[in-house]
Amino acid sequence: MTTVASGFVSFSPALNLAKSRRSCPNIRTRSACLPVVSASLTQIEVDTTTTTTSLYPSIVSSKPISEALHNISLADLDPGTAKLAIGILGPALSAFGFLFILRIVMSWYPKLPVDKFPYVLAYAPTEPILVQTRKVIPPLAGVDVTPVVWFGLVSFLSEILVGPQGLLVLVSQQQIS
Repeated sequence: MTTVASGFVSFSPALNLAKSRRSCPNIRTRSACLPVVSASLTQIEVDTTTTTTSLYPSIVSSKPISEALHNISLADLDPGTAKLAIGILGPALSAFGFLFILRIVMSWYPKLPVDKFPYVLAYAPTEPILVQTRKVIPPLAGVDVTPVVWFGLVSFLSEILVGPQGLLVLVSQQQIS
């Protein structure tokens, strides 16, 4: 058996950006004006002993990749992979931390045209996350605290994973014997 990881990304059709601002009257419905991206990862086990020309009869099972990740721990990472993960996660977490700081400042000015150029750079990548979080944490006394919550979570993850004493940093410094 061979395990193959496959991914699927789908994009919704982009809505007409030339619509008037009335189509996105408030923050709760503005996310509907942005294209939606969804992704799905699955792990497929393929029987490589058969010599069929079609791949479909040889697929044994398909399960979410999260089930396969339960068998992986940080102890299984070699230092090279940990350094690669640091090189990817470090800048990504820093960028999202910066974007959430921008969203905190943008929340002080509720009439900003978030569908226009400079503001959409911070709005588009963070709004899908914040919409889901607002369902769990509603605005308190008219103040949206979800960007603050996410900035705290991103900062915590950054410190735990790629900080000076982070888990990935410690794994990358291990000596192979």
